[in-house]
Amino acid sequence: MSHPLAPRAPPCFRRPARPFVLALAVVNVVFLVFLLSHATRSDEPTTLRDRIRRAKEILPVRFRDGTGVSGVPMRLRKLLNKHEIVGSNLALIAKGTETVEEIIHGTKSYDGGSDQPPMTLREIEYFITGFLQKLHEKYAEIKRATHDQIWQTYHDIAVKSLYPWDREYLQRMPERRSDGSIFLSLATYRDENCLNTITWAYEKSKNPEKLFVGLVQQNCESNCRSGVLEGGKMVDVDPDDDCYNLFCESTVGKPHCHSGRVRVLHINETESLGPYAARYFASKLWYGEEWYMQIDAHMTFLQDWDDISIKMLKAAPSDKPVLSHYPPSHQMDLAREAGEPSPRLCGPVFAESDLESQIIRLEGGQKWDKHHWDVPRFAPFTAAGYFVSHSGFLREVPFDPFLPWIFMGEEIIMSTRLWTSGYDIFSPAQSVVGHMYVRRHKPKFWESVHRVFTHGVHNPLQMLVLNRIKYQLGYPEAAADQIMPKSVLTAVEQYSMGSARPLEEYMRIVGLNMTTKEVTYTEWCETGKVPPGFEKFASSYE
Repeated sequence: MSHPLAPRAPPCFRRPARPFVLALAVVNVVFLVFLLSHATRSDEPTTLRDRIRRAKEILPVRFRDGTGVSGVPMRLRKLLNKHEIVGSNLALIAKGTETVEEIIHGTKSYDGGSDQPPMTLREIEYFITGFLQKLHEKYAEIKRATHDQIWQTYHDIAVKSLYPWDREYLQRMPERRSDGSIFLSLATYRDENCLNTITWAYEKSKNPEKLFVGLVQQNCESNCRSGVLEGGKMVDVDPDDDCYNLFCESTVGKPHCHSGRVRVLHINETESLGPYAARYFASKLWYGEEWYMQIDAHMTFLQDWDDISIKMLKAAPSDKPVLSHYPPSHQMDLAREAGEPSPRLCGPVFAESDLESQIIRLEGGQKWDKHHWDVPRFAPFTAAGYFVSHSGFLREVPFDPFLPWIFMGEEIIMSTRLWTSGYDIFSPAQSVVGHMYVRRHKPKFWESVHRVFTHGVHNPLQMLVLNRIKYQLGYPEAAADQIMPKSVLTAVEQYSMGSARPLEEYMRIVGLNMTTKEVTYTEWCETGKVPPGFEKFASSYE
C-alpha cells in the first residue's frame, strides 16, 4: 500500500542555492582539506579515517556539558566526564615540566568563576567517598609498595580526580551567610571521646540552633586492632562506636541531626590519610555558615563557648582576625579560669628527630600575661586544636589536597599561608575549650598505614610529603631543584602563600631562619606587645 506523498519537484523547478550558502560550503571544504593535511603525525598511519580522527582531536571547540568548564579542547571531553582531566599528560605533571592548569587552560593559574550553583552536600559526600574507595582499591593491589610508590599512586589518582574536583568546588562555593551561624570542623580517628565532644559542644552552646557540625568519622568497623599497648603488643578489639549514630539517637542529638545541623563523612580507618587530610575533607562539609571553628574530637567546653569565641574574634584589632592557641588541659575548670590569663602559643623550635625532618614544632602554650586582658593579644602561630575565623578564609586559603599523611607541619603551613594572605593571628583572651592531650595506647592513624601496607612505611612517606611544606617555607634543602620526585610540588602554586604580605616578613617577625635552622627570641609574643610593624594597634592594649 502506497503513502500519499507529494511528488518531488523535477530538477528544473528546484530553487537555486543562494550565493552565501555556496561560499560557506567552499570554505568548509577548504578548511576540512587543511585539517586533514595537517592531522598526520610521522609515527601514525595516514588513512583517511586516521586523519579525520586526528582532525577532531586537534580542533578546539567550546562546550558546556555540566562539568563547569568551557573552552576545553574536544579531546578532553571524555576525560572530563570521567573526572580524569590530564589524560596522557600525567607523566609530564609527575616530572614537574607541566602543570594541570597549563594543560587544561594554557596558563599556570586559573581563577575563572562558574555560573553553576554550589555542589550539594550529597554530591560532595558522594565524590569524596568515591575518591577514597578508588584509592583504597588501588592500594589493595600494591600492598608491599615502597613509600615512593604509595605517594605516586595517591598523586596520580588525586591529579586525575580530586584536584580538578577541588578547583571546581572552589569556583562553586556557597555564599557566606551573615546570620551568626557557626561551622564546627570535627575530625575523629577511632576516638571514644567523640560522642562526649559533640554532645558537650551542643549542650554548652549558647546558640545551638546556629551550630553546624562537619564530622569526619574515621572508624574501624571490622577486624579491629588496639593501639600499641604495654610491651609493644596489639590485640583484637571490638569495632569502634559510631559517634554519629549514637549522637543522633540521643535526646540531645536527635533534634540537631533531624534538622540537618550535623553532617558526616564516614571513612574506614584503612582509608584514613591523616589529620590534615581529614580537616581538608571536613572543610568541604561547610555550607555557607558565617563563622568557622576547628577543634579535635577529645575536648571539653565552657558554657557559651561559641558566643564567647565570636565576641573575642570581633574584639581583635584586625579586619581579618584568626583566633587560635593550644587549649589548656581537659582537667582544668574552665569556668573558674574565666578571669585568668589564657595560654598563648609563642615558642617555635626546629624538630630534632629524623622523623620530623626539622619541620617547625610549636611548643605548648603558656600563661605569659600577669593578668587577664579583654582584647586578644597578637600571636605568631595558629594551632589545629582550636581555630576560629570568619569562613571567608576557606576561599582565600583553601586546604591543600596534596598533603596526605601529614601530622607535624600542618600548623606552621597554615600560619604562614594565612598571614601572607592578610590574616592576623591572635590568642584568645579566655580559654573556652579544654583538650585531652594524653591518649596513651589509643589507636593512631599511622598504625593503619602500616596495616594497609607494611610496617615502617609511614615515616619515610610522611617525610616525603613534608617536602611540599618545606618547599613553601623556604627550606634550602627543599628547593625545587632538590626535591624528588617532582610530583610532590604538583599544583603547589594553588595552595601556597598569599600575596598580601611577603613570607620573608613573617619569618623575620616570628624569628625563624630556615637556612641556619635558628630561632631568634623576638620578645613581643611573650611580653604581650604588638609585633614589629603593628605599632598602630598598641593603643588597643593600654
